[in-house]
Amino acid sequence: MVENFLPKLSQNLLDVLNDEEFYDITIEVGKDPYVKIFRAHVVILYYRSPYLKRILSTNKKENDKTLAHIKLPNISPEIFQIILRYIYGGNVSLEECDALDIIKILGAASELSLHELVTYLQSLLVENKTKWIEEILILYIKQPDKIFKSPNFSSIPEKILISLIQNDYLQMSEVQIWDQVIKWGIAQNSDLSSDFTNYSKDDFKTLKNTLQHCIPFIKFHNLTSKEFMDKVLPCRKLLPKELYEDLLKAFLSLSDPDSKPISKTRHHKTNDNLFLKNNDFVMEDVSGQAEQSVITERDELMNDNDIIMDDDRIMNDTIIDWNEIKKFSEKDKKVIDDDDIYGKV
Repeated sequence: MVENFLPKLSQNLLDVLNDEEFYDITIEVGKDPYVKIFRAHVVILYYRSPYLKRILSTNKKENDKTLAHIKLPNISPEIFQIILRYIYGGNVSLEECDALDIIKILGAASELSLHELVTYLQSLLVENKTKWIEEILILYIKQPDKIFKSPNFSSIPEKILISLIQNDYLQMSEVQIWDQVIKWGIAQNSDLSSDFTNYSKDDFKTLKNTLQHCIPFIKFHNLTSKEFMDKVLPCRKLLPKELYEDLLKAFLSLSDPDSKPISKTRHHKTNDNLFLKNNDFVMEDVSGQAEQSVITERDELMNDNDIIMDDDRIMNDTIIDWNEIKKFSEKDKKVIDDDDIYGKV
């Protein structure tokens, strides 16, 4: 006869987690300004997470008096709190979690190689995929500018960034959009600085190649003359030569630094009539009517790697692992080999 005392064991281990006296490792989770330090126990992490086991094995303490410390920048503190309780207690509470929370928990569990939890969450998402896919796509369409404000915006896929840039209903100025696109491009290349004065010819080539599919959708004529001089001129080598020369002629003809060459402003209003189309879905919101969705190839939308979007609360309060967002099919990127990257004006 075997008695099951696992619930009591689970609670005891959670008590160990909450005890602040006997911890021997600190875990720095998240990215500035969303960072939190967690206290834990090496032996539990070592045997519960294959990923953490590898890290701890390669970062052994120099002596017994040295407190172990690891960093997990790709996971938000809120999500790691849930993960940590699973690691210690063997259970996960999802009653107050929506689809987006579960998606982020799945991403964190995958990173930490928590295979049991990954399998469970994948099954949960697949079972409820139709409802959640439609819900999240509607949020994506109605509040696109909030994606730019996400703490982890720099990790969104290029396809989604291009879709955002093309959206005429962004509640952002063109110069703000340009700034975010530049930041996104730099974030894709960890060796690049945000200071263009230190860029070499190869640095400009690298960033130009990264942004080559985004730049055609920037409405540069919506910039003022001053914005062009301050924000575009320093990184002019990122632009195709013909585009840069056309913009230079247009902006040099302006006498007022606050004037624009041509008015091509975005709508900057609410989405009363909005259509967003791509190969996967069509969403519509017309004059306050209920959103309608036609989702094709729906069975292909959710697989082991398919993660989707974001809502207002999650945007403002947590870090999203955008690498786990639904992966759109992307064309192969051709490396730009432009030896004629033009010099100073």
